[in-house]
Amino acid sequence: MLIHALDGFLNAGGAPRIAADQLAQGTGEVVHRFELDDFYDYRARRPFITFREDHYTDYEDPRLEVVRHTDLDGQDYLLLSGPEPDFRWEAFVEELLEVVEDQDVSLTLGLGAVPMGVPHTRPPMITAHGTRPELVDRTNLWKAEVRVPSSMQSLLEWRLAEQGLDGAGYVVHVPHYLAQMEFPQAALALLEAVTDRLGLRLDLEELRALQAEAIAQIEEQIAAQDGEDVLNGLEAQYDAFTRGAAQSLLADDSEIPSGEELAQEFEQFLARERKDDGD
Repeated sequence: MLIHALDGFLNAGGAPRIAADQLAQGTGEVVHRFELDDFYDYRARRPFITFREDHYTDYEDPRLEVVRHTDLDGQDYLLLSGPEPDFRWEAFVEELLEVVEDQDVSLTLGLGAVPMGVPHTRPPMITAHGTRPELVDRTNLWKAEVRVPSSMQSLLEWRLAEQGLDGAGYVVHVPHYLAQMEFPQAALALLEAVTDRLGLRLDLEELRALQAEAIAQIEEQIAAQDGEDVLNGLEAQYDAFTRGAAQSLLADDSEIPSGEELAQEFEQFLARERKDDGD
């Protein structure tokens, strides 16, 4: 199998990138390296470099590679990670499909994350998808037809379907007020979905510790900025939705604030908290 977790459009809360870091624990064998200059916009996403006194050092060379890794039981899997291509998507997909064929990949599994009107105090919701109904291994609570900007991952799955190849994926819903922050809980949800499906065994204890620390920091910020009422409203929306009492995450009950109102209030008090920390 090949797992792809790209850092780009579907990277709310940094979840796919964090998940990729966990999947890439230890050394691996590079199976294929993409020529990044063909796909990467250096001016839009400038790599970091360190200037020390009178010279440059520690350049973070961006890479886009397919690497063979093994889990704790020695089971092999391929991991495609790195920045989502900015240019020449079709050429990238064509090159990747050659890797899928050369490596006799039976399933290509994508990981993504999107901001949604969900609270961090509830288990992360995941939307599963696939090129065939049989490949969708869980029931989606969130069901809707939406027209959204495409991503490299979505195009890849579409092209896999056209070729009659098996592709599937998971998109975790990240609280929209945390979309620009690292949210380990979402990454852990993606990894648990992957391990449940593929039978991989990974060491996730460090990530679980980071999850606990992140939740504690979020709770401190909410308490400091008197955000409990806003959080309660978002929880009420989520609970109504999961009970089937609402048709979307934006409940119709006029006593419950809208998702946009909740997001604005959360962003305001989190921004104030970050400003206080900076001061």
